[in-house]
Amino acid sequence: MRNLKVLMAYRGTAYHGFQIQNNAYTVQEVVQKCVSKVLNEPVTINGCSRTDAGVHAKAYCFSVRTNSRIPTIGFIRGVNGELPKDISILSCEEVDEDFHARFSCSSKEYLYLIHNSECKDPFTTDLAYHYRRPFHPELVREAAQHFVGTHDFRAFCSCNTEKINTVRTIHHFKVEQDGEKIMLYVKGDGFLYNMVRIMVGTLLDINEGKIPYEQLDEIIASGDRLRAGKTAMAHGLYLNHVFYDEK
Repeated sequence: MRNLKVLMAYRGTAYHGFQIQNNAYTVQEVVQKCVSKVLNEPVTINGCSRTDAGVHAKAYCFSVRTNSRIPTIGFIRGVNGELPKDISILSCEEVDEDFHARFSCSSKEYLYLIHNSECKDPFTTDLAYHYRRPFHPELVREAAQHFVGTHDFRAFCSCNTEKINTVRTIHHFKVEQDGEKIMLYVKGDGFLYNMVRIMVGTLLDINEGKIPYEQLDEIIASGDRLRAGKTAMAHGLYLNHVFYDEK
């Protein structure tokens, strides 16, 4: 039995997130069918993360066990030949049998992409959040650093989260701007449901003066979702990188 580590990219617009659901069209459903066809056996792919409906991925990792002896380059070419145009296999390698895309993951980095302009850009529809208000990068950059470190992020997750432990560690939160393009990169050891989108929404509320910058530490400590900001739109969010500890 072989264990394959696979990286893929996908545009999440047409999908109701990654994980298979009974009454929704998902990335896992589509990819799993294509992988099973190429391997000539029914398989289950194990994803590194759930993603919400409309969220994209630049480098999503999944692992799959197979009896097939197909070469890794043959796997890449074969599966890409079956997949729709909005999903692509980027790499495939054989790994140790104990590797699991989710449980072996040490950290993840998300990117939130914003198009900051009065006018919409037809070339970024569903790929970046169109934000019309003036953006103050230094203010947002300074506020974002309050998320860095180990905190209880209960105030920054959806109220229907299943997680009992809401403590997470954020390694960095970078804010970059290139003209009308704003990029927010956040890396952490794990993320709660809607956590990145709520952190971004809170930063945008701070940018607009709706939430006083001085209250951010107090909001984090409160654990009160109602005190944090809005949930930013899903289509600006990308799973940007997945990190695994090297043995």
